[in-house]
Amino acid sequence: MSPRRAPRGRPVLTTGRLVLRPLSWDDLPELEALDADPEVMRFLDRPRTPAEVRERMLSRLDPTADAMGLGYWAGLERGRFVGWWLLSPQGPGLAEIGWRLHPRAWGRGLASEGAAALLEHGFTAVGLDRVVAETMVVNQASRGVMRRIGMRPAGVVHRAPASPLPGADEGEWLAELTAHDWREATNG
Repeated sequence: MSPRRAPRGRPVLTTGRLVLRPLSWDDLPELEALDADPEVMRFLDRPRTPAEVRERMLSRLDPTADAMGLGYWAGLERGRFVGWWLLSPQGPGLAEIGWRLHPRAWGRGLASEGAAALLEHGFTAVGLDRVVAETMVVNQASRGVMRRIGMRPAGVVHRAPASPLPGADEGEWLAELTAHDWREATNG
C-alpha cells in the first residue's frame, strides 16, 4: 500500500488491485445502486431508496472524521467502482472498520485487500490503538474477511428489538484487532 494525501484528511490508498480514495458526492449513483441491491443488503437492512442513500451521504462525508484521517473510501478496481470501505471513529484511539462491495467483487479477496490497507493506515498514519468490527453471526463471508485481516472474536451481542432479518436472532458477531497484535502479525 502506498499512501498519498487527498485534498482533505483521508489519503488515497493503493493496493495491488485497488485504489481507495475518499468517498465523494460523485459516488452517489454507484452508492444508490449498491444499497438498492437486495443481495448486498441481505445481512444489513432492507434495500434503500435513492433518497435514503442521499440522506446517509451526509454522515459518510463527516468532516470531523475526515480531519482525523478516518471516514469512508470508495474502492476502484481498474477505474471501476467495486464498493466502499470505512474506518469510523468510535472514541480516542478506537475505530470501527467495515466494507460493502458490489456482488461482482465478491469472493475475489478485494474486501480483505481493502480492509488490510485501511488497517495499515489506521495503525500507522492515524495512530489507532484498536479497531473493531461487527456483522451478523450468520454472515460467514464478512466473518471470514475479519479473520483474514487478523481480527479476533470479541463476543456475540443480541440487540433489542430483534430485527426481522433472517438470522438476526443469532446476534451480532464482534471482532477486534489491537495495534500491538497487528504489528506482530505484519512486522509493521
